[in-house]
Amino acid sequence: MAITKETTSEPQGSASPAKDAKTQPASNGWLDKFLNGVEYVGNKLPEPFTIFLILFLITGIASSIMAWMDIKVQVPGSDEIQPVKGLFTGEGMSWFTTTMGENYINFPPLVTVLPIMLAVGVAERSGMLSALIRKLFGSAKPWVLPYAVGVIGVTASVMADAAFVIVPPLAAMVFKAAGRHPVAGLIGGFAAVGAGYSTALVPTSLDALFAGITTAVMETLPGMEFSDVNAMSNYFFNVASSIVLGVLAGYITDRVIEPRMWKQEVPTEEDIDPEEAAHRGDRDENGEELSAELSPTESKGLVWSVVATVIVTAALLFAILLPESPWRNETGGFLPKSPLMSSIVFIVFLYFLVLGVVYGKAVGTVNGIKDVVDMMIGSLKDMLSFLILAFILGQFVALFAWTGIGTFTAVKGAAFLESIGLTGFGAVFAFIVLASCLNLLIISGSSMWTLMAAVFVPMFALLGYEPAFIQSAFRVGDSATQIITPLNPYMIVMLGFLQRYEPKAGLGTLMSRLMPYVVPFFTAWAILLAIWFYADLPLGPGNNIFIEG
Repeated sequence: MAITKETTSEPQGSASPAKDAKTQPASNGWLDKFLNGVEYVGNKLPEPFTIFLILFLITGIASSIMAWMDIKVQVPGSDEIQPVKGLFTGEGMSWFTTTMGENYINFPPLVTVLPIMLAVGVAERSGMLSALIRKLFGSAKPWVLPYAVGVIGVTASVMADAAFVIVPPLAAMVFKAAGRHPVAGLIGGFAAVGAGYSTALVPTSLDALFAGITTAVMETLPGMEFSDVNAMSNYFFNVASSIVLGVLAGYITDRVIEPRMWKQEVPTEEDIDPEEAAHRGDRDENGEELSAELSPTESKGLVWSVVATVIVTAALLFAILLPESPWRNETGGFLPKSPLMSSIVFIVFLYFLVLGVVYGKAVGTVNGIKDVVDMMIGSLKDMLSFLILAFILGQFVALFAWTGIGTFTAVKGAAFLESIGLTGFGAVFAFIVLASCLNLLIISGSSMWTLMAAVFVPMFALLGYEPAFIQSAFRVGDSATQIITPLNPYMIVMLGFLQRYEPKAGLGTLMSRLMPYVVPFFTAWAILLAIWFYADLPLGPGNNIFIEG
């Protein structure tokens, strides 16, 4: 959705959210000074493409020096001694010039994320996802609303970044309709989407993205046995996380945020120019608020989507559960490896595509294959920045694996942790804290996971931890702090939403409203991971905490 410049009642005239964020001072407390410092430092960082280009060159230079020094590494449990190979050598330049295209095309996330996003694009652009959220919100009792917003907001990561723009204003709308404070719904919706961005009740494109990166970096440890990582590898942990974080978000919204909104006498009505409102994504073409109640046509569309879901599920179960099903493995089961587990991308793609097409047919947004194709094209346009970034990410990951630097770093890092006795959950927790700190500066989950996974996944694998478990630990550190960093571009979008009710609100105002969520989210999620760790619970189908054997 496009966010347009808002008009206010200030005599000086209207100002854009971005301008207000820079010009409106907040209090001079330590928190504001800290956040301003983070913003200053973060703004000095180059864009992700440049960062990984620099890292690629640094890795290339370091590998060449290490190759010249004849540095070798031996993976524990293996008799093979691997030399570090240099990029800026004859062998290295020959490798790079002949594999650049393969490094890009074979970047695992491309294989998984792109098909899923094609289908999600149809579901979103047909109106199905928006109608579903409004239905879930609108059917909730007033006292349940905060918790509904929490759980739905966490799960809304299925819409990727679009969730940041869709969920908060819809939450504000249903809060207002129920006689509750709309700003509390707005804040709670954004917090749930942001702080719970790395998890959901259903598999998402982000699961596929993380799994692809995790699998790619394990190539630095050839011969090591580990469970394959796919979009379902963290599913059990994700379901529990979504419920815990959603309920916690609802509790904080209900007991902390909303009482403060009433106490501070924050306005409940928007101050907005009707002409500007007509161009907003959360309003209709006349600039009127969308109703929490669905139209008869939209309701019919959702009914047909439910029918389609039942039919697709029945067809899949029939095909899978047949005794001689081709989706079974050699032993007749499904775990840990089987054609079924390798078909997760197809299954997620199928559900989103069918639901989007069926809904669109019912409401009139899909009239033929051309409409579906146009929706897919629109979805890919939204992915262009990722496709460009994936080029340099693919080169970086491939270089890390080919040179042997990844193996060297992992072996030495694991040996260091063992030497100081930090090999249990304490090491995992330290990794989570590091991810949370980096998340203040590196907002892109794919960029940060590519960077951290290259070192930490193989390192922890050598300590006996499954890659899927370290991926789940990264989820904990990746989300909680992103709702308070000024480097999150959707903070400015959210500020625009808030200024509809509070024209004088600045970035400090928004951050102060969001801070109550950060520590509880981080703490609760870390405790949940600790429970999984000490109880040795499965993270998902076929994926455990520890590498067996």
